[in-house]
Amino acid sequence: MLPVIYSDEFLKHDTGRFHPERPERLRAIVDAVKAAPWADKIEWLLPTSVETRRVMSLVQKIHAQDYIETVEQIATGGGGMLDSDTPISSRSYDLAMLAVSAWLDGVDQVLTANNPAFVLARPPGHHAEYHTGMGFCLFSNAAIAAEYALTQPSVQKVAILDWDVHHGNGTQQIVESDARIAYCSLHQFPCYPGTGRADERGLHNNVLNLPMPPGSTLADYQPRFEEEVIPFLHNFQPDLLIVSAGYDANAADPLAGIMLQPEDYGLFTTYCLELTRRIIFGLEGGYELNTLAQSVVATIESCLA
Repeated sequence: MLPVIYSDEFLKHDTGRFHPERPERLRAIVDAVKAAPWADKIEWLLPTSVETRRVMSLVQKIHAQDYIETVEQIATGGGGMLDSDTPISSRSYDLAMLAVSAWLDGVDQVLTANNPAFVLARPPGHHAEYHTGMGFCLFSNAAIAAEYALTQPSVQKVAILDWDVHHGNGTQQIVESDARIAYCSLHQFPCYPGTGRADERGLHNNVLNLPMPPGSTLADYQPRFEEEVIPFLHNFQPDLLIVSAGYDANAADPLAGIMLQPEDYGLFTTYCLELTRRIIFGLEGGYELNTLAQSVVATIESCLA
């Protein structure tokens, strides 16, 4: 069985009718997973309540208090825009906290079973920096999950692999000074948010950025995984791997120009599983509904193989 942590509550993060990061993304994924031939091997789990988990104390370790209060105030006031790309609705603050809780549940599931789990939550998080969110993201889910994992007795080191088409500037900014966390990202460059150069190595040589030119295909990604990503992660020897699983590097995705196909993510997942089965996959980007859903299916199918 593979745990998928999900709640219909995440559909209530209202980004507006025409925003790319919309509730239909989760509906498409849920429908595709439930229609898969191995659907009976999925264990659907609701995220733990924010109050039960004391999520706030962890969020406060990763984000500035004034920023957390800003998100809450915008939501309490009925909603508004954090920046030109990042809407906050009246429920967004609560749901961003619930998304954090879901990622923490993913940590618990993986450490208990020593097998993968998939966190199907929104809003995403990898662009959220210490002082502010941006790029559709409110709180840095992956970084918070890594911080939480490091409080567990069996975890001394955590690696984060980000295969979203956009560089996870927020995740890198938050974790690059912590020698216990490694961050690796493959992303289109140049592209939003303009960060993620190959010479950004972190304060402890714990960052590996692999900028990919527009038009890159699996033929370009595969050697980067085999010759750089997997050796980097293997040498770090993490006790847990967190994957910021964005699927906007698909050829059909409207927000970038990488030319991957959904089945390619199954191969990426297989590479990761050869390193460890202690993997949390957490949804980040991916905006063309069919290829997004099929990419998640390919990821989960590789975990069940």
